[in-house]
Amino acid sequence: MKKRILSGVQPSGQLHIGNYFGMIERMIQFQNESELFCFVANYHSMTSINDKVKLEANTREAFIDLLALGIDPDQSTFWVQSHVPEVTELAWILSNFASVGLMQRSTSYKDKIANGLKPNMGLFSYPILMASDILLFQSEIVPVGKDQKQHLEMTRDIAIKFNNSFGEIFTIPEIEIDKSNDIVIGIDNQKMSKSYKNTIPIFADNDTIKDQVMNIVTDSAGLNEPKDKHTPLFKIYSLFLNDESKKELADRYDTPGLKYMEIKNELIETIISFFELQRSKREQLLANPDEVNQKMILGQNKAKKIAQKTLQEVKSATGLL
Repeated sequence: MKKRILSGVQPSGQLHIGNYFGMIERMIQFQNESELFCFVANYHSMTSINDKVKLEANTREAFIDLLALGIDPDQSTFWVQSHVPEVTELAWILSNFASVGLMQRSTSYKDKIANGLKPNMGLFSYPILMASDILLFQSEIVPVGKDQKQHLEMTRDIAIKFNNSFGEIFTIPEIEIDKSNDIVIGIDNQKMSKSYKNTIPIFADNDTIKDQVMNIVTDSAGLNEPKDKHTPLFKIYSLFLNDESKKELADRYDTPGLKYMEIKNELIETIISFFELQRSKREQLLANPDEVNQKMILGQNKAKKIAQKTLQEVKSATGLL
């Protein structure tokens, strides 16, 4: 029997190659091997976006981008988070099974505050809404990066505490971390993230992609010296290469005479070529808004059916019916 796998994408800006290699590529694989549940997490984005026009545009753009990259609403369950508001009702119920101390230990919350985000209750209770996303759909496996592992452990703690009180209502999710592409490095050698402005957007115009690649940090080795492979240019280029091609690139780095400009120009061509079909599909979707709307409704209906069943079980168990 196929395992149920859940993942989500925040519509906080243009999807970038870190999103793709860190998660979306795996989601497309899971779609063919498992029962994939995938959503655009626009409730979560409200912790950092308070602009109506921007949130609406970002949400629709993220939905279209994921369709273009290969998420199939007929094959999977693919929806916009706010189209299934049962998740917020369950989040309130779960908040009574999450201690303040548990929330205060969230390293993600501390990191976001340190990076300039204003502290608010949405940001503080983010792990509870994330737990609701996961538990509402009885998710069996949740693939995440290392930086989200703590949130999944919190989800498991909340679910176990609830089940101990009311019976086996929730599936306890397994944490799945892909160690090969755990953290995708950005152009400045930090984690690739929109908040750091160090990304290479998948669907940006060619000039933007070129500018970002040209800004990738390199070492200061001379022309006739071996080059440092522990740098962002090598790491980012390697994402697009199989093992054999990666070894060839490593050999070139070890051979005197390598020019970084040549590598950067190759990488620009590689990125544009790699996503050529997806970019074409995205243009077709943008030109057909009714088709996009129908796919949103399909996903909403499929997700609601399961969400309502779980929520009814929860309310019945807790005495809320």
